[in-house]
Amino acid sequence: MEVRNNKLQAKDLINVGIFTAIYFVVFFAGMMLGYIPIFIPLLGLVCPILCGIPFMLYLTKVKKFGMVSLTGIILGLLNVLIGAGVLVLIFGVVFGILGDLVLKAGKYQSWKCTLLGNGVFSLWIMGYVSRMFLTRVEFFTFLESNYGAEYTATLASYTPNWMFPVLFVVTFIGGILGALLGKAVLKKHFEKAGIA
Repeated sequence: MEVRNNKLQAKDLINVGIFTAIYFVVFFAGMMLGYIPIFIPLLGLVCPILCGIPFMLYLTKVKKFGMVSLTGIILGLLNVLIGAGVLVLIFGVVFGILGDLVLKAGKYQSWKCTLLGNGVFSLWIMGYVSRMFLTRVEFFTFLESNYGAEYTATLASYTPNWMFPVLFVVTFIGGILGALLGKAVLKKHFEKAGIA
């Protein structure tokens, strides 16, 4: 009987679909800041904070392994479809599963694991940012052909190679801040879900 309860049901998949769609819309709105070059390195901080409220509400409904993994995979696929490249999908899969494992370690009831799980999950966004470092020449060539030399040169100057590990830390912190914001706004939902 317990094995059956651990399988994802239709209701779980509906929650995955609804909250992933909401997350993607809020994330995409935050990504619009990227039209200003200085904000590109800060997207890992800004987007998890903006997405904190809907994602924390989602986590009050997540009680089974696989839901957060599916969210990471779907977000990765959606970003591939809009031309963000395959790295976003890889990061979505990896950090979706890792975030899910952290939540599972706390049996989906531990606030500490929820906080850390959101920080880990938020690292999927680094798939978007990592293109500037892992495929630098191709990325900036593409950028120059679409946004011009001035935009590209400005962004390149803001993102030297040593920034890559720094941005991982910044994105994790963004996930932590987003979780704290989400819990503060949704305090009653967390109490109802029994997350302490």
